[in-house]
Amino acid sequence: MVAQASDGHVLLVKKLGGLIAIVVGCLLTAVGVTFESGSMTFFGVILLVLGAGLLVLKIVRRNEGSSLP
Repeated sequence: MVAQASDGHVLLVKKLGGLIAIVVGCLLTAVGVTFESGSMTFFGVILLVLGAGLLVLKIVRRNEGSSLP
């Protein structure tokens, strides 16, 4: 099922927000591990999880109406 036009901005924000959170999370995690900073690594992992969660929510919302055999 295709998302309605009124939901377009919300889905776009979730997609872009998720991708940006994943990229920033990867960078923070890499820098945190390199410089042995536990707090930076923690925030990087939190951003990775948040970004993945936003993308999962977007995919679930898009596939709400379809049924799998």
